Amino acid sequence: MAGEVRRAGGPPNRTRRVLASVVLLAPVVALLWVPSYATGRPSLAGVPFFYWYQLAWVPGCSLGLLAAHLLTRPRRSPL
Repeated sequence: MAGEVRRAGGPPNRTRRVLASVVLLAPVVALLWVPSYATGRPSLAGVPFFYWYQLAWVPGCSLGLLAAHLLTRPRRSPL
């Protein structure tokens, strides 16, 4: 609109912050709830489930951090 002033960026809205928090909290809960994965079966290439489950969360956490960053970064205003 003609009389509207656009800001270059601003804080992310509440929904995006909550969603980013959930994305960041998911691996914490999944890895601290040890009884859910404290088993040897199924094994993957001879590696018990307990170990490869934790190792699978390494790239999962990286993707979660990327998603949280994209959700909380300031939006650029189209000019």
